[in-house]
Amino acid sequence: MEINKPKQDLNKLLIVDDENANLKILSHILGGDYTIYTASSGASAIEKAKDFKPDLILLDILMPEMDGYETLSAIKSTMEIHKIPVIFITGLDSVEDEEKGLSLDAADYITKPFSAPIVKLRVRNQIQIVNQLRTIERLSMIDQLTNIPNRRSFDNRLHVEWKQAVREQIPISLLLMDLDRFKSLNDSYGHQQGDIILKKVSEIFTKSLRRPADFTARWGGEEFIVLLPNTPLEGALEVAESIRSEVEKTPIFFSDGTEVRITISIGAASSMPGQTTSMQNFISEADNALYKAKNLGRNRVVSV
Repeated sequence: MEINKPKQDLNKLLIVDDENANLKILSHILGGDYTIYTASSGASAIEKAKDFKPDLILLDILMPEMDGYETLSAIKSTMEIHKIPVIFITGLDSVEDEEKGLSLDAADYITKPFSAPIVKLRVRNQIQIVNQLRTIERLSMIDQLTNIPNRRSFDNRLHVEWKQAVREQIPISLLLMDLDRFKSLNDSYGHQQGDIILKKVSEIFTKSLRRPADFTARWGGEEFIVLLPNTPLEGALEVAESIRSEVEKTPIFFSDGTEVRITISIGAASSMPGQTTSMQNFISEADNALYKAKNLGRNRVVSV
């Protein structure tokens, strides 16, 4: 059962204990600072963890049918929840018990009877680690200059959308984009002004995408990429032309008031993913189309 309704921006805890009194005590101690979910068995704990994706699990060791050790092993072997840290809550206090738990990758121990200050401190310490790791992960997925997703982030997203397209047999499209003559602008005005151009066009790409599932990222240097799930080539070409037109007509102002304009070349590709297609070939098709756009005079959209 859910003890308190999810609160925005609060970390989530799953408390697992077969004794209802312990669930109530821990929920009372921690409920003001976290969103609390509870489970009374190992099997239900695994299902709750899959459903709610808690940031931390507090797990009793002595439970019938499936004890805490077995539950922890099952959690660590389940891909979608294996990274969730687990604190054992237990009345066991021998060195052997602690060693066994730590060998199974338990993050910490909370002993019974509960001390509210100790419970809060041990949970807080683990949540701080979780939040720090999450921040590091988020930053590693964002391009620091343009503040849009980076190539690593795009690769992760493409894998997700590709699998869904295969599963549902729906088209997926890709736009690979390159700023025209960007190196000349960089050489003429300097890298700081070049950074202003990259930031501005990134804003244009983001504003040009209308659906939540559409995804843009910095591919590298002056190259950008757009992923359009559930979109046939015709729809992708419309988005591409909208982006090309918007970039062409948008003035970019440097810090000294200088105004420049830039154009963009776009290669578009579309695929109906299946057993005989690959993500790498999909990207290569868009890259080949971009190469053609450059050779045909730039500032245009080309598909393969």
